[in-house]
Amino acid sequence: MAFSLKKFISFFLEPFTFGFLILLLAFIFLFFNSYKKAKVFLFIGLMYFFLVSSSIFSNLLMSPLENKYKNQEDIDISKIEYILLLGGDFKARFDEVVKLSKEIQDAKIITSGYEGSRIIPEAIEARDRLISYGITNNRIIIQEKPKDTIEEAISIKKLLKDKPFILVTSASHMPRAMEIFKQQGLNPIAMPTAFTIKENRPNSYLSIGNIKKVHMAVHEYLGLIWFKIKTTLNK
Repeated sequence: MAFSLKKFISFFLEPFTFGFLILLLAFIFLFFNSYKKAKVFLFIGLMYFFLVSSSIFSNLLMSPLENKYKNQEDIDISKIEYILLLGGDFKARFDEVVKLSKEIQDAKIITSGYEGSRIIPEAIEARDRLISYGITNNRIIIQEKPKDTIEEAISIKKLLKDKPFILVTSASHMPRAMEIFKQQGLNPIAMPTAFTIKENRPNSYLSIGNIKKVHMAVHEYLGLIWFKIKTTLNK
């Protein structure tokens, strides 16, 4: 129930949906001949889409998330026994896990993620792809039941107890993931990947890519708020 409610609320606060609702109001007022209100909401809607499609605004939202665990190169990970590939944006996180698996050749790799709209759980898809890259099956542990990061943390707690492990997820998701895992008493070591902010790039406007970045950032901020509310209510 809570999972579905979170998804429902997030849907209406997504940049595309929110902007569409503003423009829909404009056309509703236009339909009922309220031209002044229609012009106001049309102007707000167009300005809104111009804002969220700019790199200045998208980077402003994304920067606090991606910069929190940006510099992790000096951490000694040579004796870490487990690497967790968090479910979600698997493609963006896969290369980092393969690189780490070569650096720490004895480490076990935990794949996570349920099936969602797919037929096969993401954890199993990840395992199969890791095997295709030469990683042996006996190094891979599958966690195919968790639906979100909170459930993943609970599942990992049962598996690892308080053993340290490397947590691989996208840079924007890392702050929320670290809070959730630490709240469970776990000892994750952040290794973020899939950074979206590219330095020394000129500002861009009216870009779908920037809207997607805003969507990702809003999703993470809402997730952090939801987690804090849930933690407070459970005390």
